Amino acid sequence: MASKNLTFDPNAGVPYAANLALYTGADFKTTFNVVDTSDVAYDFQGLTTTSVWTGSAQMQKSAGVGATTTPSGTFNVGFTSAGGGIFNISMGSTDTRDLSEGRYEYNVLVSSGATIYNIVNGNILVYTGIASAPT
Repeated sequence: MASKNLTFDPNAGVPYAANLALYTGADFKTTFNVVDTSDVAYDFQGLTTTSVWTGSAQMQKSAGVGATTTPSGTFNVGFTSAGGGIFNISMGSTDTRDLSEGRYEYNVLVSSGATIYNIVNGNILVYTGIASAPT
């Protein structure tokens, strides 16, 4: 499981760039530790209980031969410590098994109410395994 640290400035309008690797047939999970511009954990809980943050993330085959405009995979987004600025994206082995080897692009969107932020994006290199799972 990979872990990435990123600074989130909602006013900047620019996502953090993070490249990842994924292996087909294996569970995938990456944790993002988010801080604000003062280097303090970003509070995804907000100041009130009505400020509920949600997230979504997808990947698609990147530009070039074999590129697609439709998602190749959808990640689960979970806020493991919303007050501590920690969320993760994950995909189970059943879903990663169907991916073809190659370079993909992904992005993670988070929202609070009607406001949507592209918080992180980048490339995912998908590798196929050499050995099969033990039985």
